[in-house]
Amino acid sequence: MMTDPIADMLTRIRNAQKSKKDTTALPFSNLKKGIADILVREGYLAGVEVTKDGTKETLQITLKYQGREPAIQSLKRESKPGRRVYCKADAIPTVLEGFGLAILSTPKGLLTNKEAKKEKVGGELICTVY
Repeated sequence: MMTDPIADMLTRIRNAQKSKKDTTALPFSNLKKGIADILVREGYLAGVEVTKDGTKETLQITLKYQGREPAIQSLKRESKPGRRVYCKADAIPTVLEGFGLAILSTPKGLLTNKEAKKEKVGGELICTVY
């Protein structure tokens, strides 16, 4: 049984990039879809698509490369089931001096660190990307 599906998702993306794959597939959930949508919008992934196989939904993630290098240099899970990490609105981290991205789960939905600062909401720090 999987205890942390988000960490599994991030690991699958990292592993697929290391082996120079074009796409990777993982079980669907709204949270994973939201994270993938943010990564696409911010330019870290090429695309995300939900496919149905009978009753089972799958998330197809298309990876993005710049030349031979993956667009994502680092993808780190911050808040884990054993140790949750929460940020107040005035303590949202800046990743790689503004070049990176943190994804937070807030009362207003999934937001990047920049959006959360603008909206003045805090939340659970899910992961950081650069």
